[in-house]
Amino acid sequence: MKQGGVFIYQALYRKWRPRTFDDLISQPHITETLKNQVINGRLSHAYLFVGTRGTGKTSCAKILARAVNCENPQDGNPCNVCKSCVGIEDGSVLDVVELDAASNNGVDNVRALRDEAVFSPVSVKKRVYIIDEVHMLSGSAFNALLKILEEPPEHLMFILATTELHKVPATILSRCQRHSFKRIAPEDMEKRLEYVAERENLRLDKAAAALLARLADGSMRDALSLLDQCSGNEHISSEGVLSAMGLAGNLRITELLWAIVKGDTEKTLFLFDGMWRDGKAPANLLSEICSLLRDILMIKVAPKGSRELLSGGYDKDVLLSFANSMESGRLIADIDFIQARIGELRDGRNPKIAAELCLIGLSEPDLGEGIDRLRARIVRLESSLANGQIPKNMPSLDNFKERLSDKEIQSPLTIDDEPPFDIPQKIIKDEIKKQQEPEKILERKPEASFENGASDSNSAEPLTPKEPSLESFSEREVKAREQGGENPWENIKARLKETMQPPQYVHLSQAKGEVKNNEFHIYAASTFYKAGLEKPETQELIRAAIQAVLGETLPIKISVIKETPTGDTSKLDELSKFGNVKFE
Repeated sequence: MKQGGVFIYQALYRKWRPRTFDDLISQPHITETLKNQVINGRLSHAYLFVGTRGTGKTSCAKILARAVNCENPQDGNPCNVCKSCVGIEDGSVLDVVELDAASNNGVDNVRALRDEAVFSPVSVKKRVYIIDEVHMLSGSAFNALLKILEEPPEHLMFILATTELHKVPATILSRCQRHSFKRIAPEDMEKRLEYVAERENLRLDKAAAALLARLADGSMRDALSLLDQCSGNEHISSEGVLSAMGLAGNLRITELLWAIVKGDTEKTLFLFDGMWRDGKAPANLLSEICSLLRDILMIKVAPKGSRELLSGGYDKDVLLSFANSMESGRLIADIDFIQARIGELRDGRNPKIAAELCLIGLSEPDLGEGIDRLRARIVRLESSLANGQIPKNMPSLDNFKERLSDKEIQSPLTIDDEPPFDIPQKIIKDEIKKQQEPEKILERKPEASFENGASDSNSAEPLTPKEPSLESFSEREVKAREQGGENPWENIKARLKETMQPPQYVHLSQAKGEVKNNEFHIYAASTFYKAGLEKPETQELIRAAIQAVLGETLPIKISVIKETPTGDTSKLDELSKFGNVKFE
C-alpha cells in the first residue's frame, strides 16, 4: 500500500479482512441471516455478536454497517464501491462510529454517545455505533446505555461485540439480537491460508497450512498473523513454521518425555538442566509437558476425532508413538500430578527444585505417596499382569501397609480381610501367609527344679529367641554379615556420620537397619525422621555408604519402627506378636 509516494507494508490480517458477508468463513448461520434481513429491510436496532477472538465479530459489524447504508447492495452484501461504502471504510463518514469499550468505558463516554445519537445522520441512511469489547463497560455506563437501547430513534443502530458474554447484564442482552460466532474450522482456515498465500506469492506447503491452522486455535486473525510471521521464507514448510514460531524446542520436550516414559531419571534431569541453563522457566516447561501429555491422551481416547482436539504443536506420528507406549490411566495421573506441582510453584517455593522433584516423581512413580502416584502404579501393575508379566520392582504388602493410616493397621491383616488396594487376591494372600510364618525359632530354657530353690514352673524365664544360623539368611544377608562385620548397620552409620551434615544425621540417630530379602531396610524412629530419610540427597549418601561397607548397591526401603510398651511382659504378650494369634 502506498501513502504519500512511500510503500507501507500492511499486516496480512488487515489487508485480507473480509469485506462482504460471503468472505466470512465458518459462519454461514450468521451471514445468511444478516443478508436476508438486509434484503427484506427487517433490521434490528441492536445486535450483539458473541465469540472468541479472531472469529469475525468486528469484521461482520463493519460489513453490516456498510450493507445497511449501501446505495447499491448486492444480494445483501455491500457493493464497496459507492460513496457510502467507501466513506465508511476509510472512516470519512462520521455517522458510523467504532468505539473500544476497553478505553471508553466510563459513564461520561456513554452519556456523550447518547446525546449525540439522537441527531439524524448527515450523509448515510443510518447512524451506526459499533462498540467492541462491550463487557468492559462499567455498571454506570451500562445503565446509561440501557435507556437508548430501550427506546432508540429509527435512524439508530447499535452493534455490540464481546468475547465474554457472562459479563454483559441481562437487561442489555434482552434488548439485542444475539449472534454467536463459532471457532473457525481447521479445513476452512487451511483453504483461506492457501488462498492468501497464493495471492501474496508465497509457496505454502499443505502440511504447513494445516499446522498453522492448528496453531491458530480457531482464530483466523491469528492464522494470518502466523503466516505473516513465516513470510520471510519464500518456501514455507512445516519445519520453517516450527522454527519461526519458536516451537523447535518442542523436539526437546518430546525427548524429555521419552526419558520420563523409559524411567531414565538421570537423562531426564540432564535434559532439564540443559533447558534450565538455556533460560527455560520451570513453570513453562511443566506446562509444555502437560500440554504434550494432553495431546497424547486425546489421541488415545478419541483416535477418530483427535485432529480437531490437538493443540498443533506436535507431530501426530510422534503422538501416536507415545500413545502406544502409555496407558490412559497413567496419562491422567501424570497430568494431575503436574497440574498440582505447577500450583505449588505459586507458593514461593524454589522453582528449580520443585520442577526437579516433579520430574523425578514422573520418572519413578514408586517414589510418590499421593493418590495420583498410587493410581499410576496400580494402572502399570494391572497392565503388566494383563500381559502375563510380573513387574521387577512390584511393591510388597509391607509397602502398601505403610501407606495406610495408623487407624487402618491397628489390627493385623488376615487372609479373610479385604486387600487395601486393587491388586490380585492371590498375591495378597500369599504375602499374608508369608508374613504370618515366624522368622525365629523359640527355644524354652530348662525349667528350674524345686530342689534348686525355684518356687514354681510359672516363675521360669520368658521365651527367648534362638540365634539363627547362617543357613536361615539369604545369600545377600550372609554376604552383608561377612563384609560389614557383625553389625554392618553400625559401620554404615559411622561412615554416614562423617559424610552427613548434623541436621541430616539426626534422622539416623535412632534408626535401625538390616539387609532383608535382598533389600536394605531402614526403620526410622518416627514419621518425621522417615520423611527426612526419604529426601533424595539423604538417600544418595546412604546408598554410597552401603556401597562402601557392603561392596554392592541395594534397594533402600524406609519404614517406621512400631513402638512397643516398656516394662515387664508376659509370655502371652510375647506370643501375641505373631499375626496368626488373636486375643479378644
